[in-house]
Amino acid sequence: MAAHPDPDPRPDRPVDRDGNPVAHTAGASHPGAGPGATALIDPTIASHRHAEHAVPYSLRVAAGIGWRLIIVAVVLWGLLRALAMTKTVAIPVAIGLLLTALAMPLMVRFNHKFGLGRHLSAAITTLGSFAVVVALISVAGNQLVSGIADLSGQIQTGVQQIQDWLAQGPFAIGSDQINQAITAAQTWLRENGAGLTSGALSGASTAGEVLVGAIIALICMFFFLAEGDSIWSFFVRMMPKPVQEPVYEGFRRGWVSLGSYVKTQVLVAFIDAFFIALGAWLLGLPLVIPLALIIFFASAVPIVGAVVSGALAVVLALVVQGPIIALAMLGVVIGVQQLESHLLQPLLMGKAVSLHPLAVLLGVAAFSFLFGIVGALFAVPVLAVTNTVILYWTGHDKFPLLAHGHSAVADSAKHLVAQEKDDPETGTKGAREKHRYIGDVTPLVLTAKAQQDVDRSERNAREQTGDDRTA
Repeated sequence: MAAHPDPDPRPDRPVDRDGNPVAHTAGASHPGAGPGATALIDPTIASHRHAEHAVPYSLRVAAGIGWRLIIVAVVLWGLLRALAMTKTVAIPVAIGLLLTALAMPLMVRFNHKFGLGRHLSAAITTLGSFAVVVALISVAGNQLVSGIADLSGQIQTGVQQIQDWLAQGPFAIGSDQINQAITAAQTWLRENGAGLTSGALSGASTAGEVLVGAIIALICMFFFLAEGDSIWSFFVRMMPKPVQEPVYEGFRRGWVSLGSYVKTQVLVAFIDAFFIALGAWLLGLPLVIPLALIIFFASAVPIVGAVVSGALAVVLALVVQGPIIALAMLGVVIGVQQLESHLLQPLLMGKAVSLHPLAVLLGVAAFSFLFGIVGALFAVPVLAVTNTVILYWTGHDKFPLLAHGHSAVADSAKHLVAQEKDDPETGTKGAREKHRYIGDVTPLVLTAKAQQDVDRSERNAREQTGDDRTA
């Protein structure tokens, strides 16, 4: 049976929403036609819809995600530019925040245990912290001044030992080559003396900026300790009402992670500085206290700081005592850093700052590229807080006891994490996991494990709450 020809083959004839031709209906020749009439669609709109349907759905989704990512990238770039333009103020404020997280337990003890007022407790904590830092720097400076005369003679002896070792050792570098290298270094110093002088002058101005920044950081530390909750509540109230509670609760948990990271990093830095300085003292190196102080402050920068400070200790041993003592110092530095990375960091950080080592390495590298040494200092705290907040917003509360009346300031991160208990369903320890091989972990496995963690945390929180009420 032959098909009926199209009675209206015009290219601009009306079509429906799917692009199919629509027959003329009486009274429907314009948009204002009566009820029951078939509406006509403009040919331009119809061709536009035909073009949209011609684009694959996956490409449309990718384009939608792409332009949204571009907008987010532009916003982040603008924020980074704003921070770069205001770094003279932004960096001291950020350092004041880190100092606040470090000193908060001491301030809470003054306020809660001894009954002192908040502002008085904050003042004692701030001034006491400042006095400790000044005392350490003074002791290190005095030893540096008193030992610099003896150090010059030791350096000359050490350099002579290095020259003898290079000439007679496995490298067999002749004395003429060594003298040429020394002469070239002296020539470079003479030719670049003006540049070094200008660098020293710029260093003086930088020292002034550091002094101003330290004052700003101390002032911020005082007010963050005394009125931090009021300041944070003020910013939260400025946000739309539906997001106030999620933002507040999320960043409460972020604050716990920040405080746990800062306290742990300071403890690890102290252990690094103590044991490396002890090794330097046993090996007979001078300037042990300044070396320990440099290692302590440098260890605040993850990965980079430990490597640089350890290299400084090895170079000092090489110049002062020669290659053999330098090798011994290198062994001490490597041993301490292995102790830190394999025992101290996993044991002390625990679940409060659960960042993968690869995330730490890439984060430090990226922040260092963007912001220099300051970026390396703040990389891990920013990642730790961001990780905790995002996990809370996506349904995984790392500190579930905060939802049951516990404090993000007075309680420790270890206390706020629901403790793993025996699983009655499997009869195994909750903290023990089945050994996995490469390729066993799939997205479905990770999703199931995350849900198990949420359920276990909620169950432990309910049990903990019941125990508290019974007590």
